[in-house]
Amino acid sequence: MDSFQIYVSLLINGLSLGCIYGLIALGFVLIYKATEMVNFAQGDVMMVGAFVAFGLIGGLALNFWVGFLLTIVIMFIFGFLLDVVVIRRLIGQPQFSIVMATIGIGYVLRFVMPYAYNVEQIAFLTPFTGAAVQMGDITLDSGKLAAMGGTLVLCLVLYFFFQRTRIGVAMQASSQNQLASYYMGIPVALIFSLIWGISAGVAGVTGIMLMPIANVMDPSIGFIAIKAFAGAVVGGFGSIPGALVGGIIIGMVEQFSDYLLPAGYKDIAVYSVLLAVMVFRPEGIFSQMGRKKV
Repeated sequence: MDSFQIYVSLLINGLSLGCIYGLIALGFVLIYKATEMVNFAQGDVMMVGAFVAFGLIGGLALNFWVGFLLTIVIMFIFGFLLDVVVIRRLIGQPQFSIVMATIGIGYVLRFVMPYAYNVEQIAFLTPFTGAAVQMGDITLDSGKLAAMGGTLVLCLVLYFFFQRTRIGVAMQASSQNQLASYYMGIPVALIFSLIWGISAGVAGVTGIMLMPIANVMDPSIGFIAIKAFAGAVVGGFGSIPGALVGGIIIGMVEQFSDYLLPAGYKDIAVYSVLLAVMVFRPEGIFSQMGRKKV
């Protein structure tokens, strides 16, 4: 493999991994954008989505696309109930309480899901598993291309949702001023539960799209949310386009530094980028934090 092919491969790997980070970062951003809360269990919710998809597609042998849609529905309900049962009871408490609650939820999910399936490592085939697209002398993995395409479509849908729909605007208004939104007739509590459901649905999509790329049935896979969180910060916490761009930046830095730098330095490179952004542009590339209006 010549240098050109190597760098094209690194580019595709970086973009696909960055898109996965971007999708997870979207989960952080969606909840923060509407509720100004940070869900540190987002990576573990993604893991739950992968297990749910396996139960439907691998266990019940449903058609992949039917299982895909059912996973989104089930994860939406899961996220909705998570807010109703746990998070809503903490409204009015210090933010630290919510942070600790989401960390606790993550640990519980990480412990419970493997026992629910009573296996160590499980997986299921997707239409993209093992498939490839040939472009001249370069072979492109279909799973990675699907991750990039799916991420772009999802980002566009969510951006349109927040900017052009009444519910999306209501979510933004609730984030900016909950009391004023309530007086304007917006059901703030229901809006918050809906956004937790949407975020969990996005996490379910992420778990399925990561399946052809990595072993998402490992309960510790949720820890990749740490780098996704870094991507959200780099892109600008609260910005949907920023989540995608930040995730891609982190993915690209990780892949190219792993090839160009000595072994073990890729994480240093990733977090060096994060620190540089926090020092020179702490609001992120596409900052929407601190803008209060209704």
